[in-house]
Amino acid sequence: MTPVKEQLNRGAGLLSGEERRRSQRVIIRVPITLAMTEKGQPVQITAHTVAVNIHGAMVVCPRSLDTETKIELVNGRTQEKIISRVTRAPRESAEGYLIPVEFTTPSPNFWQISFPPANWKVPEN
Repeated sequence: MTPVKEQLNRGAGLLSGEERRRSQRVIIRVPITLAMTEKGQPVQITAHTVAVNIHGAMVVCPRSLDTETKIELVNGRTQEKIISRVTRAPRESAEGYLIPVEFTTPSPNFWQISFPPANWKVPEN
């Protein structure tokens, strides 16, 4: 298991369980840009996702961001933009900082993928 997947698995326990998740997440790497203003100056950070859902994503970023930071997230595949915020303190991983971001409004089409139905479960081996 990769270090990022291990971090995701550890972090999932903090989310009160899969059954309480608002929507299914999909493990997928999507290139993104995080755009924000810091000290009155525009800042853009290149990053990527490790998991997405209709409410946001888990992002791997080369630097940490404070909880509640407002960002404009730009989908690198479509150039579509959406306003988001950092929901919890980032966790350091081997690839960078794992940062959970949430859209201001759910956006089922932002990632341009089909999500599994809400009642779908991964078959156990």
